[in-house]
Amino acid sequence: MTGLVADPDCKEHWTGSRHPERPERFDAAAAALQGMDLIPLATRAATLDEIALCHGREYIQLAEREIAAGLHELSTGDTIVSARSFDAARHAAGSVLSAVDSVLQGAVQNAFCIVRPPGHHATPTRGMGFCLFNSIAIAARYAQQKYGVDRVLIADWDVHHGNGTQDIFYCDGSVLFFSTHQHPWYPGTGAPDETGEGPGAGMTMNCPFPAGSGRAEILGAFQEKLLPAADKVKPELVLISAGFDSREGDPLGNFLLTDADFADLTRVMREIADKHAGGRLVSVLEGGYSLPGLAAGVRAHTEALT
Repeated sequence: MTGLVADPDCKEHWTGSRHPERPERFDAAAAALQGMDLIPLATRAATLDEIALCHGREYIQLAEREIAAGLHELSTGDTIVSARSFDAARHAAGSVLSAVDSVLQGAVQNAFCIVRPPGHHATPTRGMGFCLFNSIAIAARYAQQKYGVDRVLIADWDVHHGNGTQDIFYCDGSVLFFSTHQHPWYPGTGAPDETGEGPGAGMTMNCPFPAGSGRAEILGAFQEKLLPAADKVKPELVLISAGFDSREGDPLGNFLLTDADFADLTRVMREIADKHAGGRLVSVLEGGYSLPGLAAGVRAHTEALT
């Protein structure tokens, strides 16, 4: 009962043959899952209203206008774009929403989404760090708006801090955001004392670790810090920003996670989902820039989901 969303329109975001976030990432992840007993899920583009659940209209219009004008990079930050990037980003977000529909309607218990461009660096007003729209944040808001989900957990094990996701929910008491990430490293956010404000106080949990960290630090944080926090929040939907640039050998990170570690991290997330959310879990691809490493990590993660 594990679903798979893999919309080939996500490959239309062209960044250049030497860019680490390139269409071949999609192919590598999809090829790694061939032969598995996964349920293919419908794909679609997110509407502009759905994207506006997390992003300001002014930014959405800016991104659309600059891409249509042929700019090579968004003016808001370090995000390369091409003629089809806006459409690809809409399909990435829509893929995750399709997975949320399938999980919350009971068609599958959990799902993995092969999407690009990634999303967790995109803030309400800015695309940055290879990201245009924050697909996982949009999914959380969508689940709350359409299905009345009260509490959502987003756990992010990408080697880079998901600053955009943090910004979107920093003052929100209904979404628990938990992140392990390399520090100091791009984008420079995610200190332990960044814990949320107002209604969101205590709902942001950052676990920065130095280069060379691996299973003991990262899986340890999930077991020792996230599990008790989830018991308090009792999320009704579990979401994963699954970045495989935290795997050993990735060119954009210096963590040492193995495929077995990703499987164990996945089992922790399934434990939380089973205990509090009726098993409802959606995992979304973020980083991962060694093609063989990405493929191996995605396979281990998805096998643990099933």
